[in-house]
Amino acid sequence: MLMHNPPHPGEIIRELCIEPLGLSITEAADALGVSRKTLSAILNGRAGISPEMAIRLSIAFNTSSESWLNQQSQFDLWNAEKHRAELHVKRLVAA
Repeated sequence: MLMHNPPHPGEIIRELCIEPLGLSITEAADALGVSRKTLSAILNGRAGISPEMAIRLSIAFNTSSESWLNQQSQFDLWNAEKHRAELHVKRLVAA
């Protein structure tokens, strides 16, 4: 079952991981081993969580990489479902 309007994982990272630790984006990016630009794109919802980033986040914040990928998947699927009616797909059924 899909979560109702799930937040982008970047919001979760900012609000539950970075802000409570009092980190700047630059400090968090350095700790994750990524550029500030890369982390900023994720935090601002312009980029998603890749499997590699999920692993980096799991190491840095002692979480599971699967949880980060699941959040991204829920967010992506929710947004795709909003455009379901625009898809031109024929139903295929066995005779």
